[in-house]
Amino acid sequence: MGRLLVFGVVALVLDVFAIVDVVIIDRSRVRAFPKAVWIVIILAVPFVGALLWFIVGRSWGGGKPERRVVAPDDDPAFLRNLRLQEDQDERIRRLEQELADLDDDNPKD
Repeated sequence: MGRLLVFGVVALVLDVFAIVDVVIIDRSRVRAFPKAVWIVIILAVPFVGALLWFIVGRSWGGGKPERRVVAPDDDPAFLRNLRLQEDQDERIRRLEQELADLDDDNPKD
């Protein structure tokens, strides 16, 4: 009787853990069936359903590769945009200088 109780508690804990894992895991890491079907399997076949989830249904390697964070000074796109902004700023400065020179050449009445 004691062993049966221990097995029941272990099965319950494993099932709860499996259901929580199904709910919080990213959809891209779920294999074989959709999340809702896995929850039904875990609830319909206690212990075995949870084992199936961890063996068959869950991808342990991760669905998507992690995106590496790149510092701004190492990011080519950021540096390209920075150069474009600097070029535009320089062009605006030259145009403003040309307008100022034109205003100086035309004295007011």
